[in-house]
This record gives sequence, C-alpha cells and structure tokens, in this order.
Amino acid sequence: MSASDPRSSTEPTAPSIGAVPGATTPDLLDPTAVDTSVRSPAERRRTFWQILLNTALANVTTSYLWFALTFWIYLATRNVIATGVIGGAFMLLIAVTSISFGTFVDRFRKLAVMRFAGGFTLAAFAVAGGIYLATPVDSLVRLDRPWFWAFAFVVLTGAVVENLRNIALSTTVTILVDPEERANANGLVGMVQGIAFMVTSVLSGLSVGFLGMGWTQVVALTLTAIAFAHLLTLRMPEERRPAAGDAQGAFDLAGSWRAVSAVAGLFALILFSTFNNFVGGVYMALMDPYGLELFSVQAWGGVFALASTGFLVGGALVGKFGLGPNPLRTMLLGVVVMGVIGAGFAIREWAWLYVLGIWLYMAIVPLVEAGEQTVIQRVVPLERQGRVFGFAGAFEAGAAPITAFLIAPIAQFWIIPFARTPHGAVALEPLLGTGTSRGIALIFLGAGALIVAAALLAFLTPVYREVSAAYARTRAEDLAAKAAAPPQAPLRD
Repeated sequence: MSASDPRSSTEPTAPSIGAVPGATTPDLLDPTAVDTSVRSPAERRRTFWQILLNTALANVTTSYLWFALTFWIYLATRNVIATGVIGGAFMLLIAVTSISFGTFVDRFRKLAVMRFAGGFTLAAFAVAGGIYLATPVDSLVRLDRPWFWAFAFVVLTGAVVENLRNIALSTTVTILVDPEERANANGLVGMVQGIAFMVTSVLSGLSVGFLGMGWTQVVALTLTAIAFAHLLTLRMPEERRPAAGDAQGAFDLAGSWRAVSAVAGLFALILFSTFNNFVGGVYMALMDPYGLELFSVQAWGGVFALASTGFLVGGALVGKFGLGPNPLRTMLLGVVVMGVIGAGFAIREWAWLYVLGIWLYMAIVPLVEAGEQTVIQRVVPLERQGRVFGFAGAFEAGAAPITAFLIAPIAQFWIIPFARTPHGAVALEPLLGTGTSRGIALIFLGAGALIVAAALLAFLTPVYREVSAAYARTRAEDLAAKAAAPPQAPLRD
C-alpha cells in the first residue's frame, strides 16, 4: 500500500525520505545522524545481510519454541481454547508493547536495541527452563494450575520482546539500503522469515514428538545464546548516533500518532494492512488443531515445513521483481487472493488440499508485508519510523487476538460439536464434504469470504485512488531528485 505525499497536504509535515543531491543519505530532520558515505554500497549490503541472517536465527529460535509450546499444549490438553488463548495472548502482547518498542527504536541506536532484545529473550527462555525443571509435568499441563500459565507467559514474554528486533530491522533497511532497492530488500526479509518458518516447523514437531518439551527448551536456549553472541560482533557505523527527534518516554503514543497523521493516507495504509490480520486470528486459533487432526505431530511439523516453502518463494519473487508501480494495488490484490485461499483450503478434508492451500497462503504473505514496509520507509523520516512501525504493529496485531479469543470458544463449544452431530454433518456435507473437522472448515470458509469482501470494497474507496496517485507523485519526485544529483565521489569498497 501507499500513503499520500506529505508535501501535497495543507498542514506542515515532515519531509519524506528521498534522495539528497550529492549524497546517498536519506532526507532526515537530523541529517548528521546518518552518514551512508562512511562505507560503500557493497559494504552496507554485507552488513544488511549479516543483520538479516542474525535476525533469522533469532526468529527461528523464538518460533521453534513457540511452535513447540503450541503443539505440546494441544497434545497435552486436546483443547483448542488453550491454543487459542495462548495464540491470542501472544498477539495481544505484541499489540500492547509495539508502541513502546517503536519509541525505543527511535530513541536509541538500532544495534543497541537489537542487543537488548536478544539478551532479554535469552534470560526469559532460561527462566522458562527453570520453571519446567522445577514443576512436575502432571501439574504443568493442567490449565487450572498457575504453573502452566506462568511457564507459558514467560515463554511468550521472551518471544514478544524478540519483536523489538523486527521493528529495528525495518529501520536498518532505511539506513543501509538505497530507496529504489528497499522493496527488494523487504522481499528478502520475507524470504528469510519463510526459511525460519520452514526450519522451525520441522524442528518443533520432531522435538516435541521425539525429545519432549525439556530438551526442546535446551535447544532453544542454545540457539538464542549463539544469535546473541554473534550480534555483539556486528557494527553499523552509518548510524553515528540516534537521530534527534521528538520521541519521549517509554510509551510515546502521542508522538506515534503525530508521526502517522503527518503523512496523509498513512492511517488508511495501516487499516488496509489490518485486513489479513483478522483472518490471521482465525488461523492462529485453529490451523494447528486442524493440521494435528490430519497428521501426527511429527508429520505435521514436516508438512508445515513443506508448506512454509511458499514463504520462501514469495519473498524471493518480491526480492527479484519488487512490488510494481502501485504497492497499494498489489497489496490489496494479495489480500483478496489470501482470502480466497483461506476460504477454500479446508473445503474438503483432504490433506493435499490443506498443504497446497497453506503453501499458496504463505507465498502471498511476504508481498503484503513488504508493501507496507516499503511505503513507510519512503515517506516517513527515519527518526519517526520506529514509532510508525510500532503503531502499525500495535494496530494490526490487535486484530488477531480479537478473532482468536472469540473463535476458540465458539469453535470448541458450538461449531465443532454441531458439525459432528448427525444433523450437522448432513447439513454441511453439500458444501464442505465429510470428516471430523468440518466445523473448523466452516469457520475458515466464513473468514476467507469476509476478508475478500472487505478488500474488494477497499478498491472502491476514495482513499485508495488518492493514496495511489500520491505514491506515484512521491516516487516520481524522488527519482527526479536522484537523476538531478551530481555524480558522487568514488567510495572505497
């Protein structure tokens, strides 16, 4: 998606990021904070890859333990409310903390923020391991005992703080990657995330199935320590200091709103990006239970790994071809396709259909995410990007817990039991076929249809036409400024 040109507004706004004649440094309110002439583009690119791969390892570790926790809870309780509450709590914590995370990213150097997140996650996983060792398994898996919720909460806290790294990563793209290459870089971010999902699902399923939750935590703790140690060796001299901005305190909600509202249409971009998160809440609560009804836990981990290669392919395609001249249109079309896939991949209880549907769904996700990141990186000054990414993350992540918390009990107590009665099975058979999980399939179908309708209606809104035209103007002005810039002095490689 895109946002309208801030220069076309009648209100005073911050300048958008673009080329500055004679330099590769983005247009900043505090231009002396970042100096991209310190190193050549090739050197900056190598640092970007190192940060990207380090974040991938950290994300693999976090997702590995998170997936394992979800598998372990469902297998121990056979209760979709438990998985729904845990999944919803994760997204709710992301929503609650994203504003603070964005504020910290704007106030401190990006590598320092990443190191803090890595160290905190390492400590949290160590505490979770201690709780696991100190508590008998029979007590730990009981939902009416506090140790279960304490263990899950500590793991979730470590995983949530890891999100601070992802917000910081989006701002490092602005610092290290030239404007016209950022869409491709964001596609690579999606590709690396796909690799993380693919590896994670295999490791989590095999770990829970063969090693148990205890050794799974040992593996997670070791990988987290390796990622943290490597992060301490990285340097990013382009960011000479945190850019002087207006970020205040630890939870700058007012500043976040000012940063978003300073760019006309940016809030509409965030609203559009929220569409697929409503569907994501349904999948968060029910995708694993549905998969575990079709496959063993060991097989489901491998199956999800295969399906997650779609993430890899989708991210690679965005990295190669970008997002086209109108990211807003590309994003909304992607949301429509995701809705169609989500509505249909469980329309029959066929394992191959479910796997294919997940693969296609995953292939679209990097396109949608890269679109939003690319626009924000172009139109928002660097010293405000952390709060804008944090605000967007809070708003979008808040959608998933709502659906997860609502859908899990509805599915557990009404829809799934109804679908398994003789009357319900007969009523659903013409549309959804037969099988033990037709209730979950009905929820998938309804959620997908809703998201398709919402995205198609968005094409008809005046905001869509306005922000599409404004993005085109902003891009043309940035390209014209770059073409008019005098040749740069050679940089050392």
